[in-house]
Amino acid sequence: MSIQAIAFDLDGTLVDSIHDLARAANLSRADLGLSALNSDRVASFVGDGAASLVARVLADSHNAEYTGSEIQLQGMALFNTHYRAGLTLATTFYPKVQETLHMLHERGMPLAIITNKPERFTIPLLRELGVFEHFDVIVAGDTLPKKKPAPEPLQFAALQLNVELANMLMVGDSENDILAARAAGCPVVAVSYGYGSDIESLGADEVIHRFDDLRDFLALND
Repeated sequence: MSIQAIAFDLDGTLVDSIHDLARAANLSRADLGLSALNSDRVASFVGDGAASLVARVLADSHNAEYTGSEIQLQGMALFNTHYRAGLTLATTFYPKVQETLHMLHERGMPLAIITNKPERFTIPLLRELGVFEHFDVIVAGDTLPKKKPAPEPLQFAALQLNVELANMLMVGDSENDILAARAAGCPVVAVSYGYGSDIESLGADEVIHRFDDLRDFLALND
C-alpha cells in the first residue's frame, strides 16, 4: 500500500459538530411547535446529508425520508437559517486533528474532504475553523449527483488529485465511509470516536482511537 493522498470525512471524523447540529435542529422543531430532542438522538440521525437529517429530526425517526413535503420544506428552510447562523458556536476539532492536518499539509500530502454535508455548510465551516486552505479538493454532499456510500465522490476526488484510487486513503467514522471506500477500491481507516456505531465490525483496514494514530498507520504503510 502506497498512500499518495488522503480523503477525510468531516463531521464525526475531523470535527465534533453535534451540538451545533442539534441546536439548529431543535430551533427548527421549536419553530414548528415540536419539542426538543437530546443531542444523542440527533447524532443518530447524522450521516446522510442535511435533507435526510431534517426529515429524521422532524419525524423523530431514523426511517424517515425526505420527500419534499410541506413541513419538510419548512423544516429545511428553518434548519438552513439556524445552522448557517451558528456553524461553529460549539463545533470543535477532535484532539490532535489540527496538528496532524498541519503536519500532512506541510509535508505536501494532497488532502481532500469528502462529506455528505452540503457545500453551503461545508465550505463556510472549514473557513471559520481556519483549515480551508489545507484541502486541495472538497467534495460535499451536493457536489455530485451521488454521495457516500456511492463510490463517485471518492472517484471524483482521486481524479482531481491525480492519484490512483488504490493510493488514496479514506478516513471516516461511519459505515458510509467504509462502504464508499470499498466500492471505489480505496484503503480505509475508521476512527472509533465519531458518530458511527459498531465501527470495529465494519471491515476497515485499521481502526484508530485518536486522530494522530494516523501517523503510525501511514508510517507502517510508506
